[in-house]
Amino acid sequence: MAAVFLVTLYEYSPLFYITVVFVCFLVTSGLVLGWFGLGVPVILRNSEETESSTRVLKKRMRQVKNPFGLEIPHPATASVTKGITLTPDCLEDCLLTCYWGCSVQKLHEALQKHVYCFRIKTPQALEDALYSEYLCRQQYFIKKNDKEEKYCRLPEDAQVVDFGPVPRSRYPLIALLTLADEEDREIYDIISMVAVIHIPDESYRLPCRILYQYLLLAQGQYHDLKQLFMSANSPAPSSSNTSPHERSTDRSLLEKAGLAEDEPELPEETSKDCVVCQNGTVNWVLLPCRHACLCDGCIRYFQQCPMCRQFVQESFPLCSKKEQDEDESTHI
Repeated sequence: MAAVFLVTLYEYSPLFYITVVFVCFLVTSGLVLGWFGLGVPVILRNSEETESSTRVLKKRMRQVKNPFGLEIPHPATASVTKGITLTPDCLEDCLLTCYWGCSVQKLHEALQKHVYCFRIKTPQALEDALYSEYLCRQQYFIKKNDKEEKYCRLPEDAQVVDFGPVPRSRYPLIALLTLADEEDREIYDIISMVAVIHIPDESYRLPCRILYQYLLLAQGQYHDLKQLFMSANSPAPSSSNTSPHERSTDRSLLEKAGLAEDEPELPEETSKDCVVCQNGTVNWVLLPCRHACLCDGCIRYFQQCPMCRQFVQESFPLCSKKEQDEDESTHI
């Protein structure tokens, strides 16, 4: 029937026939491109389709309580020969176990064993997974909500002044925080935290810092804690006392050591407001770039991060609408 109609139309007016076929081709192409998520001219879309196509996937979040906290109060004075001061801040009684010169390979194998074999919820479990591939072990008992500084240092008879040239096969220091009471391990989803700490020595003088932090869950997963890049009135603590030249030097040293992450440079911002509308409060974190720069109203309009132009795969809110309303009522 359609063929007969087309033949009749061609005999009536060849030019009109060509025009009809061309329009049908354009409409069909637009529908096919839109189906596969490719770029479609705006003229072929309505306003609802345009708005919905720019929405990024919202990451499903699950709130958990982290009982562990660890800081380095005096990073400038830390070294392999002088030792390091750590400040734990825990919600329950915990054990802080420090491993000097831990094998890089064995540590990551231990994290995989936590997923597939047994749970690392005690220092002994980690030591079994490491096969004693470390130089020295020190342990401290941390009382609940006690923020007392703990001094950790290699024994003098170890005679270690550096851990060799980069790339290295050993981390300078691994700090493990575990719950001391067995009953507490049944309450919290997070049962231990592993912090990889760099400490400067004679051959590698990069300033002391926490390189990685891993949260180990009772269900057999572990999460890598990473910094968020936020626009704030005050600069980040890690960069407040260093010049741009020093930060670039530290970055190049990390890259040579194979420890640098693909993190974008954080532009200097002077406001906590949304970088687009300059009115709403920043509430959304974009992944994988980890920029926190958009408010609830602007998040729906961006498929690329407005700060680094990287495509957004997922996003999650820093706090829910209910929590925002509670904060506003508290300030009032």
